[in-house]
Amino acid sequence: MKQKKRVESREWRLGENEQSPLSTLHSPINGRLLSVSMPAPGVDTAVFLQQAWGQARFFWGEANGGLTLAGFGIAADLFAWGQDRFSQIQAQAQALFADAVIHDASQPLAGPRLFGGFSFIDDFTPDNTWSIHYPAQFILPHYQLAQQDGQSWLTLNAILPPDESPKTILPDLRAALQARLALLQSPVTLSPRHPVTPSPVHLNYPMSLQDWETMITHATQTMRSGPLNKVVLSRVCEIRYAQKVDVDGALAYLNNTYPDCYRFLFEPRPFHAFYGATPELIVGVNGRSLHTMGLAGSIGRGETPAEDDALAQELLNSAKNQHEHALVVQSIRRRLAPLTSELTIPDQPGILQLGYIQHLHTPIQATLKTAVGVLPILQNLHPTPALGGQPRELAMPFISQAEPVPRGWYGAPVGWLDHHLDGAFSVAIRSAITQDRRVWLYAGAGIVADSDPQAEWNETALKFRPMLNALGIVNREL
Repeated sequence: MKQKKRVESREWRLGENEQSPLSTLHSPINGRLLSVSMPAPGVDTAVFLQQAWGQARFFWGEANGGLTLAGFGIAADLFAWGQDRFSQIQAQAQALFADAVIHDASQPLAGPRLFGGFSFIDDFTPDNTWSIHYPAQFILPHYQLAQQDGQSWLTLNAILPPDESPKTILPDLRAALQARLALLQSPVTLSPRHPVTPSPVHLNYPMSLQDWETMITHATQTMRSGPLNKVVLSRVCEIRYAQKVDVDGALAYLNNTYPDCYRFLFEPRPFHAFYGATPELIVGVNGRSLHTMGLAGSIGRGETPAEDDALAQELLNSAKNQHEHALVVQSIRRRLAPLTSELTIPDQPGILQLGYIQHLHTPIQATLKTAVGVLPILQNLHPTPALGGQPRELAMPFISQAEPVPRGWYGAPVGWLDHHLDGAFSVAIRSAITQDRRVWLYAGAGIVADSDPQAEWNETALKFRPMLNALGIVNREL
């Protein structure tokens, strides 16, 4: 009984501490995962996350009312480096789930899920902006919430010491889960903990238009004289505030304004958050079923339906944008074909309209030859030409040499894994990285041989808008 009280006080009372000595798992795994779940009607995701303010927090919201996930606390922390980081995470996740005791596993919304992602390049070295982020990191939250189609489930995950019996601790876990559910269902008024000031103390775009033009011209000249066909180049915006950034307010804005995007939050340490609203899913895998998309080529929205239609037709008629888009789709087809028994790709792209921008869009469905989980497919696809370039082996070093600021996790896969190693990952664009009172935004554009530097500059300005507006910054020169 004494041992049980020790575990309960350190492991389950997360309102007092961000995480406990028993709660962080480093590979190799020392302990056994126990996961319990229960229905959680009437729980609001925003309440769930705000109750966890000051702790590690995670969020995933699928486009158009799909699956919503949230989590807080750290039950297990997986991380990896180097070229085999995808397979390292795969092996660690397999080890984590191999001997797990998962109650209610037959319920689609129950059970443990890892939240995490990867850096854009394999040899990423954390710099000041990305100081706490690994080249690959996945966290299993203590508490997690899953919602879809009006159903809601709350899950509690714990790593038990090797000599601890799941049956012995299970009543305490269920009691802790019930107590958390009661707290979540209590009436509450949401208010920002630290609201963003109306105007930032400092806002700066380190790259000048002249430097951008030099970088883009170098890229287009390289393409005209060699085998590089496309490269995606980005620039950053730096913001400082007088107080902590209101990440909850920014995420609420993104959820309300961009429900047609994939919204995410990865906050492995309090007030160090990576979050955004991205239109692009790199891949989702459920057993042998796979879905992804080609998304490249952009234009703004109109003030009227007629203007919208005219701009959409201009995008469809643009040789430059069609070429950029075709490179993305061709690459996805080439990489998926050996892995699939069935691959469905429309002959022509359609238009994906978002609140502020329109994209050429090709939905892609496939049946995998073998159910291997999402990570091997993700490794095969990342980065697509939509965020890297084509051919990949030329575009990646070009990006590293041309861009003055490391990308970190920008443009890289962010998403989740379940205990079957299935899951979904978006491409982390239209995103921000926050450290306490500082924020860095990234925006990129696909460059091909006939790209115009000014037009690409304007496109990145358009892509900064969602996160600037989410941070309460409007009508500022880009």
